[in-house]
Amino acid sequence: MTDGMQGSSALAGEGEGWNPSQAGESEGWNPSQVVAIDWSGARGTRYRGIAVATCGPGDEPPVLVTPPSGWWSRTAVHDWLSGLTNAVVGIDCAFSLPFAVAGRHLPPDATAFTLWDRIEGACAGEPDFGGAPFVDDPVFGPDFWTAGRQPGWYTDPHRGAEWACRRDGLGEPQSPYKLIGAKQVGRGALAGMRMLRALRAAGPGRVAVWPFDTPGPASRLVLAEIYPRLFLMRAGFGRRKLRDGADLDAALAVLGSRPMGLTGPVDDHASDALVSAAGMRRLLGVPGVWAPPALDEEARRREGWIFGAGLGGAIP
Repeated sequence: MTDGMQGSSALAGEGEGWNPSQAGESEGWNPSQVVAIDWSGARGTRYRGIAVATCGPGDEPPVLVTPPSGWWSRTAVHDWLSGLTNAVVGIDCAFSLPFAVAGRHLPPDATAFTLWDRIEGACAGEPDFGGAPFVDDPVFGPDFWTAGRQPGWYTDPHRGAEWACRRDGLGEPQSPYKLIGAKQVGRGALAGMRMLRALRAAGPGRVAVWPFDTPGPASRLVLAEIYPRLFLMRAGFGRRKLRDGADLDAALAVLGSRPMGLTGPVDDHASDALVSAAGMRRLLGVPGVWAPPALDEEARRREGWIFGAGLGGAIP
């Protein structure tokens, strides 16, 4: 990978930005940069699996954001996001759990924020927003598949957004309750929910977590759940990985971006972040992207939604 993949994130204020009010939602909010984060729920202090990419308006190619030292930690991502203004940020982690399961242990009027509070209560002593202790919680923990063959009691529960991706042919998001195998996403989800809770608490009214919050004129940061495979599928790569700079440029072209011009192999985490940033920018111009038809009350209050799901498989 060439050094040209890394660059500055100081893009706010360039161009006119994107205005979700064109689609009748989030009137008055006009972000000037898109950020996409490939996330990790691993235990440790810094993680090869985290990559952060950003892009500004128009068709300029996305760039990777250089971590403060070596690899990113989750705390470093939190601190970097805390300094952003006027940005929409996609994070590759589930923003909630399937409430058909999690809701059994919560009050009838519980929301995603109620769940986040429970996760924080179980994990408060875990450094770097780690979510592993929640898996050992005596109430919530037994619902996770953590080892061995699939247990007879395990039903592989999914949220509505995950089913929407499958219906649209945009990948097969894993259940956050499945904690085995290379594709497991649950620990990353738990860590992500802890970070989201901290960001929202530190910026009341200024940090919006979609779809639980509605972005408005006071929003300086809007956080949305993303699924990188969705953008790769939209770009015509199916289940294939991007092998090199030529593949990356081909995907970016479909997503309305100029090429990056890289040569040689491309890291999976970096390519997921870069393609997702370009893909989010493209979809921000699609009417209804913030209010897809399947985004029901259960998703708005409890389970969340994947940005770009429920719009069909083709990019307008």
